[in-house]
Amino acid sequence: MSGRRGVSRTAQAGMVLISAMLLLLIITILAVSMFRSFGVQEMVAGNVREKQRALHAAEAAQQYAEWWLSNNSGTVVPITCNSVVNANTDPAGIQICSNTFPTSLDSGTPATVPWTISNNAVGTQYTPPNMTVQTAPGAGTYAQAPMFYISYLGTCADGVGTCYQIDAVGYGGLSTTGNNTATVAVIESTYEVSSGVTCPGCLQ
Repeated sequence: MSGRRGVSRTAQAGMVLISAMLLLLIITILAVSMFRSFGVQEMVAGNVREKQRALHAAEAAQQYAEWWLSNNSGTVVPITCNSVVNANTDPAGIQICSNTFPTSLDSGTPATVPWTISNNAVGTQYTPPNMTVQTAPGAGTYAQAPMFYISYLGTCADGVGTCYQIDAVGYGGLSTTGNNTATVAVIESTYEVSSGVTCPGCLQ
């Protein structure tokens, strides 16, 4: 009987050891997967942040272009654009382009940056107040200043105002992985400029 008890205790001790090892393995796998998940979530959050920063930068450039058109469109003649203008240093040099997006672009799409026509960079660079453009990764910095391109579309469908197409591009911060890439956002709007105020359907 004593021999049987000894075998039983040994078997029980072996089962406890195997169960403990399995439990430890499961806990280790769960811990590793959790750490990996946290890393992926941080990367996703960072990408979403940079996407929003790039989008806001593009919107800032677009809004500046709309404001500029409201104040200057009547005094600027559309031309064939083939260069880059800096709105911060030369706001009077901003161009209204007769060669419209995206058909005039070498790439055929505004999503390919930088924008070029006949291998010449085109557009108007605009750096909003308090924006820091830096050539190396840094907190709160942007890879490049946003840009916009104003295309002349002619008289609007309502027959009243003049329509313009505004394409704008904004950049997030440079990647910290050392490949000098940045998130890019491109937006487009059609903007009408007219003199006076019309109210179709209003009571006279």
